Amino acid sequence: MSVRDLIPWGRSNGNQVPSVFRDGDRDPFLSLHREINRLFDDVFRGFGSGLPALGGLSTFSDGWPSVEISDGEKEIKVTAEVPGLEEKDIEVLLNDGVLTLKGEKRSETEDKARQFSERFYGRFERRIPLGYEVQEDKVDARFRNGVLTVTLPKSEKAQSQVKRIAIKS
Repeated sequence: MSVRDLIPWGRSNGNQVPSVFRDGDRDPFLSLHREINRLFDDVFRGFGSGLPALGGLSTFSDGWPSVEISDGEKEIKVTAEVPGLEEKDIEVLLNDGVLTLKGEKRSETEDKARQFSERFYGRFERRIPLGYEVQEDKVDARFRNGVLTVTLPKSEKAQSQVKRIAIKS
């Protein structure tokens, strides 16, 4: 194979006129280009309508609401950002060691002339496995300025099961 076989255009009548080869074996760059395009198409096809650029979002993405989890010695604290919601729009459930945050964000207006929106509306549900036994009767949930904070005190058994392991060099 010569270097000329790698170039996707040829010369005709002394003028440099681009002509793409149809034979994928003769043009490895074109073949590579087609294969990369096919791979990107396959990847983005898996997202469905999960990306705003590929289509509108009718529901929240899987990771919404964004949460922050801190695991202390005596309690687990889960903080969730839920801007634009009120406490009546959110439900907090605890079942079999799994904390569930669910609710719905509704549009404030019925604007039919709206051409584009990056705001998200719809139902959401986020399940967070806790990994510890908690004192269910002492769980506390507070909502302030679009931030939900759930404090889950660990049971005495869960607190005593934690063992610190020494690190050796």
